[in-house]
Order: sequence, then C-alpha cells, then structure tokens
Amino acid sequence: MAGNAPERIVIENCAIATVDANDTEYAAGHVVVTGNVIESVGAGAAPAGLENVVRRIDGSGHLATPGLVNTHHHFYQWLTRGLAQDANLFDWLVALYPTWARIDEEMVHSAAQGSLAMMARGGVTTAMDHHYVFPRGGGDLLGAEIRAAAELGVRFTAARGSMDRGASDGGLPPDFAVETLDGILEATEAAVDTHHDGSFGSMLHIAVAPCSPFSVSTELMREGAELARRKGVRLHTHGSETVEEEKFCHELFGMGPTDYFESTGWLGDDVWMAHCVHMNDSDIAAFARSGTGVAHCPSSNARLAAGIARVPDMLAAGVPVGLGVDGTASNESGELHTELRNALLINRLGAHRERALNARQALRLGTYGGAQVLGRTAEIGSLEAGKLADLVLWKLDGLGHSTIADPVAALVLGAAAPITLSLINGRAVVEDGRLTTADEDTIARGTRDQARRLAQVAADAS
Repeated sequence: MAGNAPERIVIENCAIATVDANDTEYAAGHVVVTGNVIESVGAGAAPAGLENVVRRIDGSGHLATPGLVNTHHHFYQWLTRGLAQDANLFDWLVALYPTWARIDEEMVHSAAQGSLAMMARGGVTTAMDHHYVFPRGGGDLLGAEIRAAAELGVRFTAARGSMDRGASDGGLPPDFAVETLDGILEATEAAVDTHHDGSFGSMLHIAVAPCSPFSVSTELMREGAELARRKGVRLHTHGSETVEEEKFCHELFGMGPTDYFESTGWLGDDVWMAHCVHMNDSDIAAFARSGTGVAHCPSSNARLAAGIARVPDMLAAGVPVGLGVDGTASNESGELHTELRNALLINRLGAHRERALNARQALRLGTYGGAQVLGRTAEIGSLEAGKLADLVLWKLDGLGHSTIADPVAALVLGAAAPITLSLINGRAVVEDGRLTTADEDTIARGTRDQARRLAQVAADAS
C-alpha cells in the first residue's frame, strides 16, 4: 500500500518563518512536502507514520522560509553589466539603448540563463522578467527566456514588453529599437495565447508590459490595458522612477505619471509598477484605492540615483509591495536576497528613520509581497498547507550568522546566507549552494562570450 502513497520530503529541526497572515514562526519545527505541495507546517517533529518519505532532512541550524519572489527584472542586461557607472536613468538609457538594440535570440537565451541562475542560487523560486527590446530579425526573444526558465526549473512570469515611441516621436530609444503599435499588439496577444498558463501550480505566466511613459505611445498604453483585461492577464510597466520622468509626463501629457496611468486604464488590482520612487500622498492613495502594486528596487534606485521610494507609507496605506532585482546593468549583483537588506537599510535613510522597516517586513516584501503583486498569493509567498512547495532552507550556523540569535534578523541583516536546499514546485533546484539543474561554470562562460559578441556587434554598427 505504501507504494501508492505520494512521495514526501520531510524537513525537521529548523527554525521556520511562515510569512502567513499572522507571521507565525517556529523556533524548531517541520515542513512536509507531498509532490509539489506543502502538506503540513508546524512546531516540533513531523507527524509519525508518514508513508513514502523519499528524503528526510535535518534542518538544525537552518531557517526555512518561502522562496523569494522577484517582481521586476531585465534579463538581457546581464550582458551589459558595469557600463555607464555614473549616470542617472535617462543618461544611462541613452548610453545603452544603441547596444541593447543589437541583441538576438542566442544572446537573450544566454543572458536569461545567467540572470535566472544567479537568482535561483540566491533563493529566488519565482522570477519575473520585463523584456521590451525586440530588434528586427532578432529571433524569438521572449521564447528564449521562457526556454531558459524551463531549463533551470524556475517559476516564471514573462512580461511581454514593448516600445513604440522612438526618438523622432519625442521618446528616448532610437527609432530602430522600437516596434509598431499594431505589431506589438499582435505579438503580445500571440504570446499570451501561446504561453500563458493560468492553472494552479503553473510554471509560466505572461503579462502585458509596455515599457514606460517616455518610450510608449498613449495609444499603446490604452490598447495594451484593454488587451490584458480581455485575455485575463496582468499588466506591468515602469512608473514614477525619476524626477526627469515626472517632468517628461507634465510636459508631454500635462499631468504627473499616476494621473496619466489612471487616464489610460493603468491603475487596478491587476497592475503592478516598477520603482514608484516619486509618489506624493495623492499618488499613494490612488494606488491603495485601486489595489495597484509596486515592485520596489532599492539597489537599482540607488545605483541610478533615482531616490528613496516611500515604502513605509505605501505599506501603511495598504499598497501591495514586492521586491525587484531590476536589470543587472543597474544592479550588477543580480541577486534578490541582498534586496531584503537593502530595502530595510535604504528606507531607514528616509523620513521614518529607524521605524521605516524591520527585518520581518523586509522578508515579507521579498516573499508574500511579491506573490501579491504577481497575483499568486493562493499558491506561493508563504509556507502553508496546500500552497506550492517553493521554499528555501538557509544555513545560519556558520561564521557569518552563528552569533545572531534571531534567525530572521540573521537572514536579513547578516551576510548573504548560504542555501542548503531550495525547492521549486517540490523539486530541488539548489543543493549546498549550487544549482542542480544547470552547470554554473558553463553558463558563466556562455554569458561572457555573448557579452563580448554583443559589444563587438554594437561597435561594428556604430
């Protein structure tokens, strides 16, 4: 009879931060995984008499948390890290758009492998990417990312981005880097029809994601929102990232970014925006009222001198907030677990000072908050029976953490914690700090070669 029982993984003797609605924690507890679902979480040892336990893990000295959820990224930028080091957003974009406009399918697949591998081995179990550069003749760039996520076994939201406002129309990207409105809508709808899986446990979602107010026409914003809602998928874009963007919106549209988004149908509980650094009280109230989410990217905001987002005020108002790596051309580490610490530290430099965020709020941003903005709280973001088995076992008894008695504080405030095990959909994707689904050295060599090839192609074209 035991052979007919579902296969189980049992983790015991670890501290557990469930990040459930009550922030339930256990100093020493257990997690039982059945297939791709969490069967039970609780204090003490796992229930006796479990059948078909294929693996039993002693988690002593570890903290179990939900897997981290990344809510904003640009995978292709893995190939252009370390450039335009001292620029603000607009100058950085102008410097890099000519290179980005030369990417192709092989480059994007390699860059996606590098981005996903770095995140996965740092505790990310659900990744998201906002890809909006589609050069003519570049191949199936969105498909290249989707293929890389499937190869590594990472849960993925692919946001089909777009730009149709080139330099000749007052936008920032060069004209050869943008698409036509009709072409964008057709390709985006095809991406949803071909790839989106809205079922419970899905490994792949598609979102509709025009790039930003300064690279997209008003027609694309409106028709993109209509397309997304007709197809029942989520909407994503950049918003209120810099003072330059605020000025751009007032000059071009006669209103600030939030009012512009509302006028084009881009506020709602099916929408999330990246950055949202420059938000006044009225903007925050509009996001809270409509349920619009935010992808907070503290390292990228600092790298590009964009400013400090008002995350404590957003949370107090009830705005859903998750964390984002952002593209690795503006956050060269490419890791989300460092954003837990940076979110806490950078927000304490703002008006709320030491009361801005605490360690548990930072962990919630990186887990449940991310699930909120991606619309997946019924499946991921907390360790609860019936949810998907996306979880991370962090080793906290080593040199970097052993004298910090509070395991959540050790994870958030301490050095980057080693990962003993990361499960995605019940499958071990990281073991003892190394990927199990791909060879990291092979990926590193491939991305290096593709970065050099992109640099040469861009130089030849200039």
